[in-house]
Amino acid sequence: MRKSGKIKTEYAALTKNGDLAELIGVVLGDGHIGKFPRSECLRITGNSNNPGFIDRYARLLKTVFGKEASVARVKSSNATTITIYEKHISRRLNIPTGNRKDIHAPVPRWILKERKFIIRYLRGLYEAEGSYGVHLPTYTYKFSFSNTNPSLLKNVVKLLKVLGLSPHSDPLRVQISRKAEVAKAIELLEFRKY
Repeated sequence: MRKSGKIKTEYAALTKNGDLAELIGVVLGDGHIGKFPRSECLRITGNSNNPGFIDRYARLLKTVFGKEASVARVKSSNATTITIYEKHISRRLNIPTGNRKDIHAPVPRWILKERKFIIRYLRGLYEAEGSYGVHLPTYTYKFSFSNTNPSLLKNVVKLLKVLGLSPHSDPLRVQISRKAEVAKAIELLEFRKY
């Protein structure tokens, strides 16, 4: 299998582009990297009622890693998992294995250098942990990112400011509340557009 190329013997660095930036964002939000003796498992979990999310990130894994992801509905909940197994996933994504709740997760420097990469990174985070709501009687607009990792929340505030937006935050969320800025952010990130 190795001679035929069906099993990799080398695991090159991943191409630094918008697809990788978005994948890093969604993995930090809804992903998990598990470690096994001879392999690692990357699993992204999404809402089964959102087939656009499932299709998009299954395709993105194929594009970035060059292999088909396994897509499976979780029997005990309304969730669907998108999974690949391969060696050195954690090292190549620069995301630690296991629980990410308290990790320090700096934005990779190559993402910070290009506005288009910042947008794709934020799109991944928002597709995983973002929400949009409008309450017309009070003329209230909210575009929020919720997470319990303080490092990720700081990253989102910083990057939204780089994009010219005015977020505010608390220990569990980052929010944009001005109607025009909410519309701008949703358009920039192509939020929920599959």
